[in-house]
Amino acid sequence: MTSKDTVKLLEECNSGVQMAVFSMEEILEDVKDSDFRKILIDSISAHRKLGDETHSYLSKCGCEANDPNPVAKGMSWMKTNTKMLFNNSDKNCAYLITEGCNMGIKTLYRYLNEYKEADDKAKNLTEAIIREEESLRQNIRCFL
Repeated sequence: MTSKDTVKLLEECNSGVQMAVFSMEEILEDVKDSDFRKILIDSISAHRKLGDETHSYLSKCGCEANDPNPVAKGMSWMKTNTKMLFNNSDKNCAYLITEGCNMGIKTLYRYLNEYKEADDKAKNLTEAIIREEESLRQNIRCFL
């Protein structure tokens, strides 16, 4: 029997990964620098792989993967598009992605602390997502 904490942690990871992919895809069309574009494309691929692992594990637990909260997704879309309307530079793109990484990292650590009874596999998957967010943030610093 899978613990409630494991399922909750996986659900939050799944939602966070989907939001990350959605946000990067939104920004990607405005990125001009080819190196920056490659970093984002690679990170989208890595996030999708982690999302597939999360989704697969949720399925093994007998749970459905849910889409991110539509209100949160809409607010993210509005914020990104409003900021990009006034400044669609690579610098601004990097800033917005960095903000997203920071939010993702903080949120995932909060959920790791909240769902202490989650199994090690779910915790390890969460930590892998955090590492991907940290790596992306590090790799795009030069575009800020």
